Amino acid sequence: MDLGSYNAAARDTAVAALRPCADIAGWLAAVTDARPYATVVELLERAAEESEHWQIDDVDAALGMHPRIGESAAGASTEARLSRREQPPADPETAAAITAGNAEYERRFGRIFLVRAAGRTAQDILAALTARLRHSPDVEDKIVVDQFREIALLRLEGLITP
Repeated sequence: MDLGSYNAAARDTAVAALRPCADIAGWLAAVTDARPYATVVELLERAAEESEHWQIDDVDAALGMHPRIGESAAGASTEARLSRREQPPADPETAAAITAGNAEYERRFGRIFLVRAAGRTAQDILAALTARLRHSPDVEDKIVVDQFREIALLRLEGLITP
């Protein structure tokens, strides 16, 4: 969607346009209600500012839209298309190690492993997963929020065009 269309859209339509980035109601409302934006940069700055308020409970509630790392998202939704585009291909050995790491991560932390996959190789993702399995829950909560913020802002940058 281009910025002009986003600015002019009905509120529900504008909120829906942002939802694939991060389904966090307060963030969606704050970013949408600050329209109109003069530039995409202004929109991104506001979105980043509003994401600073996120807590781990907000992110955990929104993680239902994210597939596990290493799994291809099913469906034709914007979220599924974005996820498929972000995840790098993996050789069978790396894919199996990521799958095993995902299961261990979920047992340890009670949520899916979340990492910004865009721009990373499967080996980079496996290294991050392995390293993060050693974290305490408090440390990991902060990392998850930061990773979700990175993903959301990258997606927003790709969804709203000048």
